[in-house]
Amino acid sequence: MKTTRFHAIHNELGAKMVSFAGYEMPIQYPKGIIAEHNVVRTAVGVFDVSHMGEFEVVGSDALNFVQKITVNDASKLVKGQVQYSAMCLEHGGIVDDLLVYCIEPGTTYMLVVNGANIEKDWNWCVKNAEGMDVKLTDATDDYNLLAVQGPKSRETLQKLTKEDISEEVLPFYHYKFGELAGVEMCISRTGYTGELGYELYFRGDEETARKVWESVFEAGKEFGIEPTGLGCRDTLRMEKAYMLYGNDITEETNPLEAGLGWITKLAKGEFNGSDVLNKVKAENPSRRLVGFISDAERFIPRSHYKIFIDGVEAGFVTSGNLSPTLGKPIGLGYVPWDKKSEGTKIEIEARGKMFPAEIVKMPFVK
Repeated sequence: MKTTRFHAIHNELGAKMVSFAGYEMPIQYPKGIIAEHNVVRTAVGVFDVSHMGEFEVVGSDALNFVQKITVNDASKLVKGQVQYSAMCLEHGGIVDDLLVYCIEPGTTYMLVVNGANIEKDWNWCVKNAEGMDVKLTDATDDYNLLAVQGPKSRETLQKLTKEDISEEVLPFYHYKFGELAGVEMCISRTGYTGELGYELYFRGDEETARKVWESVFEAGKEFGIEPTGLGCRDTLRMEKAYMLYGNDITEETNPLEAGLGWITKLAKGEFNGSDVLNKVKAENPSRRLVGFISDAERFIPRSHYKIFIDGVEAGFVTSGNLSPTLGKPIGLGYVPWDKKSEGTKIEIEARGKMFPAEIVKMPFVK
């Protein structure tokens, strides 16, 4: 397994390490997932997410390339802006969801993809770049990436940089280059927790990584900063109903049925899968990803559990967990398009038993 440049630090802190996306990564630290979840919701936590992939896209056809492989409209991006998007196959299935960073409009972009999909995504990008004036670089191994998340994240990081990272100057889904903790980096106002947060992209060896880590923790000491692992990253994203690739979205699901119509800009012109997606939109998808909540005790919805409506099997769970904030089981799953309304009563089969639940408006936690 590969390791990030924070690996020694995780071990020093007593993290429970697991295999994830080809890396040995911390799933939790000694205080546990619930404590880590709560510190991100109330103060500030730090995630090592250096397993994510970074592809640099440069050339006169850079924008045409990004427009071809992503569903969102990258032509709207200005320098310093970030866009949530997805890549689709010709049949409309999702290759991956990703972030598009606009470095120089038209000619220079960075794509940030899921760690588990780096090889697949890279091969897909290379295939789609054929015949275009564009240079692709897989810079994944060059970058360290920390996600500093929580209501106290701005106060923590502002101590370490002369750059103004206030909401007025650096709003959600924007970034700037600057020095933080004495290291040049991309300071990005992004994250996957639903809280105020930043993601720090920087190059450097283990010594540089340790310097940034220790500086961030010293700055956040007064706020009760804690290291946070992949376990609470999942519970945090679940409460906000954020997609997890491989569960909620796959090559067998399209953006419209997954509730990602808001990033699917069919009016921008042709792109991979656009013909199919235009037809799906005209006819409505056959199913829809919905959120549900349950009052059942001793029940956690898990991927592939069957969903029943009026006693008939109607769909399946894609993700689920016990919400630390609500104290109740929550989940995502696909049901028929005409059964997606809020308030619809469903049952979920688990361990040979039926557990009642109800389709609700997302996100689960505001």
